[in-house]
Amino acid sequence: MYKLKNVTAILLGVFGLLVIFPSCHPNNTTTQLGDWQTRSEFNGVARSEAVSFTIGDSAFLATGYDGTNRLGDLWKYDPALNSWTQKADLPGTPRSAAVAFALNNKGYIGTGYDGANSLNDFWQFDPATNSWAKKANFAGTPRYDAVGFAVMGKGYISTGYDGNYTKDFWQYNDATDSWVAMTSFPGFKRSGAVAFVHDNKAYICTGNNNGATTTVNDLMVYDPTQPDGAYWTAKRQITNVSTDSYDDTYLDITRTNAAAFVIGDTAYIATGNSGSAITTCWAYIFAQDLWVKKTNFENSAREGAIGFTVSGRGYIATGRSGNSPFDDIMEFLPNAAYVANN
Repeated sequence: MYKLKNVTAILLGVFGLLVIFPSCHPNNTTTQLGDWQTRSEFNGVARSEAVSFTIGDSAFLATGYDGTNRLGDLWKYDPALNSWTQKADLPGTPRSAAVAFALNNKGYIGTGYDGANSLNDFWQFDPATNSWAKKANFAGTPRYDAVGFAVMGKGYISTGYDGNYTKDFWQYNDATDSWVAMTSFPGFKRSGAVAFVHDNKAYICTGNNNGATTTVNDLMVYDPTQPDGAYWTAKRQITNVSTDSYDDTYLDITRTNAAAFVIGDTAYIATGNSGSAITTCWAYIFAQDLWVKKTNFENSAREGAIGFTVSGRGYIATGRSGNSPFDDIMEFLPNAAYVANN
């Protein structure tokens, strides 16, 4: 059985009592720019709520939920060869809805849900030796559906669900293997958000707050070069709330359990849940603080997928619709003309 977050909310990215399967290609797809291309299927079992991190020219995918079991396996994706290689399993408890990031050529995985309990353990993966090391437990409350990222030589974990929705903010120092509580994330409490990094700044947006998937419309940026108390800055909201015209088309950016990646000077958010699993894809142009709709994800609507960037290329992999997990992976070519089903 799936674990409920509360009496009205379902575990984001893992559950859906009713899933509507919209068309992968709406009528206006051909007027939008960008093409999704199928890459080599993930070699492991199909899953949702996995995590990913990138080291050098390789991406790593780990953990997740296959509909029956939580998982602890780790796989390496080589985009040049378009192939997957299994690496050493995570020694800790198999889990879903964890966080991961890469820091100083090591990968880190922590928090998550094991099917009965929220977790706070924290692990380091060394690709040079294909080995794991136990690190200091995450200093916040055990939780799942949080976000994690690394920026300017430090790792961070924020938001998530620990029995309540959270927005505390923690910094990890790998040199001292220690955690420090930072000034709290100033946006809405949430779980199932996305985080992405560009130009030594980290961005958090989307997610679910107290069961609502459409009201979390803030976009916050973290700049570690600023003094304490001024780390966070609000960007324009991601719904149509202004009297200007720029956000008139912002109809379906908000969502939970989406996937995100960055290519060049643009971030992309696709898939997720907005009352049901969706395929829509939006591009965030950092320099303009504006969102532009792109070609929809060209496969089944899904939530609980992962997004990653490796060698300057952006991908979405795995995820689920209803009770059906996926093992596919697609690459987004943002400047290519749309070609159906390639």
